[in-house]
Amino acid sequence: MSRSGPYSLVGKTAVVTGAGNGIGRAIALAFAQSGANVACVDLDKDAADATAALIGSSALAVACDVSREHEVEEAAKAILAKFPAIQVLVNGAAVYDPNGSVLQITHTDWNKVFAVNVGGAFLMSRAILPAMIKAGGGSIIHIASQLGSVAAPGRAAYCASKGALIQLAKAMATDHAAQNVRVNSLSPGAIETERLVKRFGDMETARKIAGPKHLLRRLGRPEEIAQAAVFLASDASSFITGADLLVDGGYNAT
Repeated sequence: MSRSGPYSLVGKTAVVTGAGNGIGRAIALAFAQSGANVACVDLDKDAADATAALIGSSALAVACDVSREHEVEEAAKAILAKFPAIQVLVNGAAVYDPNGSVLQITHTDWNKVFAVNVGGAFLMSRAILPAMIKAGGGSIIHIASQLGSVAAPGRAAYCASKGALIQLAKAMATDHAAQNVRVNSLSPGAIETERLVKRFGDMETARKIAGPKHLLRRLGRPEEIAQAAVFLASDASSFITGADLLVDGGYNAT
């Protein structure tokens, strides 16, 4: 991608949680290719380091459990020490959720899904927003899911948490529009990542079962979600806030 034009992120610094692999890594790399400095935040320090190494000197790797308030605060301090002005935040960290209805999943699993998927977005937003406001505004993107607006059997915790992110984006958009902070959610369909391998056993099975559920008859690629994130982070989306951008291959159209 060119560093110039409406999708340029030159002069911007982005924080990406869940940057160690999958969609998060693809977003971090796409942001860097568009000219941004990138703080790569992940629970797995080695994975964060690996993503940052792919970017180079314009990246910072930060290990953090986004569900823990103290760790988020320390991560924010480390990021702001290197990059005092933050213009973009992507809340992409998500925990693997076990299948189950509300009768089958445990209270512990339910709380963990919400602590990471929703609580992590809340804590990281709260930690980064003051610097973003001080820098003159910016763009916050919550990575939700097509299952935040439609349901699937056995995914009670996941569907509920992703729906909460869509609503959180809308609420934050109303709270911070006057401070020039745009807040949107980005909802992927089924994407070819390790999460699908965990759920289906292997990628080929995932392609056979989940691919046909999309109008385009295939799974998405992390890079396709990353390009949508670049759009939401850039000035090309300057009149978009409080929205949910579906990048789901037509999953929700039927």
